[in-house]
Amino acid sequence: MENLKKQMNFLIEIDKLKNVFRQTLISDKSRNENDAEHSWHMAMYAVILEKYAPKGTDILKVIKMALIHDIIEIYAGDTFLYDEELTKSKEKREKEAAKKIYSILPDKQGKEIKALWEEFEEKQTKEAIFCATIDRIQPIILNYLTQGGTWKKHNVKKDMVLKKGYLIFEKADERLKQYVLEIIEESVKLGYLLP
Repeated sequence: MENLKKQMNFLIEIDKLKNVFRQTLISDKSRNENDAEHSWHMAMYAVILEKYAPKGTDILKVIKMALIHDIIEIYAGDTFLYDEELTKSKEKREKEAAKKIYSILPDKQGKEIKALWEEFEEKQTKEAIFCATIDRIQPIILNYLTQGGTWKKHNVKKDMVLKKGYLIFEKADERLKQYVLEIIEESVKLGYLLP
């Protein structure tokens, strides 16, 4: 019962992820996306785009990574991808948050989930690379669908998107890469993204 209580406390605590809002607008432009929605959407990207993952990728592990990768933001807050100043303290804030949030779980399970988050952050395994790739693709698609939403608000330029999305362009399936490049080029052409 003690482990179950800890697990339930964790599940109750992570409900707070619904209150962590990102810069990205949802596709109808009515409001900003929250971290829980983003994580769910990434998990769906993993399911639907599984055939574009590197051969031998454990998709269940990618789905788990997608669902847990932003839980630390309950305490660390969301760091906007293009906020260079806030990015300086991101790693420290997130490590402290990971220690706090995953310690709510029973010890063994907390260590397993934390290790999965660390693997995602290190971006070295096939699963972490694929998960990080879809983590970059998802907001690109939402910015395109919102006619540049966040990009316009923060004067984001094409080279910034390409730099931050380097995993897409260096390691992603060629078809995914081509699709994303077309979206970016179309966004520049339509004035959603600065050249």
